[in-house]
Amino acid sequence: MPITLSPGVTERPVPRWALRLARALPFALLPHCLWRLPFAVDFRMGMVMPDAPPMPWWGPAYVVGLSVLTEALALLVGGLVSGWGEVFPRRLPVIGGRRVPPMAAVVPAVLGGLALVALFDLPIVRSGTFGFAEDGFSTEGWRLLATACVTPTTLWGPIVLALAWSYHHRRRPTR
Repeated sequence: MPITLSPGVTERPVPRWALRLARALPFALLPHCLWRLPFAVDFRMGMVMPDAPPMPWWGPAYVVGLSVLTEALALLVGGLVSGWGEVFPRRLPVIGGRRVPPMAAVVPAVLGGLALVALFDLPIVRSGTFGFAEDGFSTEGWRLLATACVTPTTLWGPIVLALAWSYHHRRRPTR
């Protein structure tokens, strides 16, 4: 039987910290997305890469698409703290209006969070220099700008994991 739940309302209250993290995540990733965009027009943002090949013809679309995809995924995490993450939209055939099985949201969120930790956090731990050990910068200012823009991305995986835990905790059956 379909459940009526308005888009901003959840069955159980969302912890304030989870709501704040989910709302802040797209803004935390925005500096990285914006820092990446000049690479689409082959502007290297002060990075010294003498052996770098020229940008392929599809490179600009890839760079812009990667930034758009990053922000879209950050916004999608909002489903872990919203009503639309608990009930399928009515416009979907067959499943519209039905409850989202909690594991259908938790499993992809946990796997995604672990993948993000492996992608962004482990290289930093290994290199010790925010992932920029391999490439040099023409000035210290460029290195500081890159570090300031990219470092918040290391929070992405842990935030997704924390929100997945909160979602699971909130959606588990009561005893």
